[in-house]
Amino acid sequence: MKEIYLWLVRLMSLMSSWHRKNQVIYLMSFGDNVPFIEALVAALPAGTKVTVFYRPQQQAAAARLAQRGIETVIFRDDLGFVFKGIPRIMRARLIFCDNYYAFLGGLRHPKQMRIVQVWHAVGAIKRFGWDDPTTVDRSASDKRRFQAVYDHFDEVVVASPAMGQVFATSYHLSPKRMQVLGYPRSDRLLDPKWLTTTRERVYREAPALAGHRVIVYAPTYREGVTFAPPAGLAAALTSDPDARVVVKLHPALVAQSPHLQQALGDQLVTAKGLSTTELLTVAETLITDYSSVAFDYSLLPNAHSLLFYLFDLSTYKLGPGVQPDLLDWLPSPALTDNDQLTAAIQQDAAVDFTQFNSHWNRANDGKATQRVVARYVALLTN
Repeated sequence: MKEIYLWLVRLMSLMSSWHRKNQVIYLMSFGDNVPFIEALVAALPAGTKVTVFYRPQQQAAAARLAQRGIETVIFRDDLGFVFKGIPRIMRARLIFCDNYYAFLGGLRHPKQMRIVQVWHAVGAIKRFGWDDPTTVDRSASDKRRFQAVYDHFDEVVVASPAMGQVFATSYHLSPKRMQVLGYPRSDRLLDPKWLTTTRERVYREAPALAGHRVIVYAPTYREGVTFAPPAGLAAALTSDPDARVVVKLHPALVAQSPHLQQALGDQLVTAKGLSTTELLTVAETLITDYSSVAFDYSLLPNAHSLLFYLFDLSTYKLGPGVQPDLLDWLPSPALTDNDQLTAAIQQDAAVDFTQFNSHWNRANDGKATQRVVARYVALLTN
């Protein structure tokens, strides 16, 4: 079925290839780049049409864009998209993607069309693409489809040479395609006005956090929608009696771990209406594992301690795997059991993020949006 779908995409894109390339398309799986999209629209030459194709879970972000007069279209990988969406895609001079989009593997890619990857994560702890140890076991047709998508990315926006090298390795792309401009989504983390407004919202929505040390536990999504933390984790997370703990699991995992949240007792603060990023603005301690949330947290002025609780590191290395030099650049020691986590929480030592940010956040200086917009507006006007 996948091969047939891509064949239809190819056919429709060939039939629509005569369309004039004068539009901008943004493919949105994550809502963090809404300010970038707004800034891009404001800077584009008059008459340039922008359309955002969004995944259903980004309805709220799409609604905000629609309020600004930006056209939004819900996006699903179905026949409706093939026959209605592809002809619109083929009008694009410039396409931004914030994720892997399988249909690109079948799309005809005219020379005058530029496809740019603006990934949804600043850095990489997990392996992906060809670097994922499980990829070798995929079928030959799967591998062809994967590389067909990767080859469509003319440029990849990154925040550091380190992330550029990860993409070059993981996607089998030339390093020349990497653009070290910084991630637009990171600018708000360095914006005092946004930080103040966000903190006010956090304390308004979760007043129990005010006046306490806030510990956010945010483990990554695990393939297969399973999450089985070791027994005793709740006791470790609550080892500072004066702290308040917020557990932010991936939406697909929340129902899998009710026992963990129940075991935290009075120190648990539920914050269903707040995003992980919002909660990071008041967190003194972030506990995570392989999640890219660590790279965001390290930019915040309130970032005090960042703990990596890697209780399943030995098995996680087998799939999807971790970056081979992970332990060389982590800003704090890897913690592999509850005793180590308890000790680290109680010690509450400050973490020096200087080298970590130099490695991953080099171009995330609060002006990434300005640079990315300038580059691609110039591409359109020239």
